[in-house]
Amino acid sequence: MNKLMRMLAAAALVVLASGCSMMAPQYSASLTNVQMLKDASAFSAKVGEFSSGKDPANANPISIRGSSLNSPYASSYALYLAEAIKQELSLAGKLSPVAEVEISGVLQKNDLDASGFSKGTGIMEARFVVKKSGQIRYDQVKLVNSEWESSFAGAIAIPKAQQEYPVLVQKLLAALYGDAAFIKALQ
Repeated sequence: MNKLMRMLAAAALVVLASGCSMMAPQYSASLTNVQMLKDASAFSAKVGEFSSGKDPANANPISIRGSSLNSPYASSYALYLAEAIKQELSLAGKLSPVAEVEISGVLQKNDLDASGFSKGTGIMEARFVVKKSGQIRYDQVKLVNSEWESSFAGAIAIPKAQQEYPVLVQKLLAALYGDAAFIKALQ
């Protein structure tokens, strides 16, 4: 009996020490963002390369109370951002793989914090570049913060933070699409 208890305790320690790995939800386009793109003048664009910067606030994977949150897009949050833009351009009827206009970028900050007793927070910052026929027409950094109701209980806080990740991406893209200089660069 004593040997069995030690084996069970050792197994429990291994499970607890390894943490839990989760997948961020796949991106779901924001209808508000899609409408902003539809309302813009006629243009078509393609999505170029998105990469990740080396800032310590650019977490990959994102740690949420000892659990790891991974991107469903080749474990890359830069690719998550690129996929989000592709989805929204496509739904707006503006995505074209042969367009002269290309949107690319660098994800600089990307983190969620669910350690609070009653609220969680998120931060995302990216540099966006728009080129037309190889010439830079737009090069700016967008930063957004997010806050949501959370809980002291990890069983509530961790899934809530996981669900809030796509909302954070939607906010970043809303800030980008709401920039008149960005929309002008696409035309």
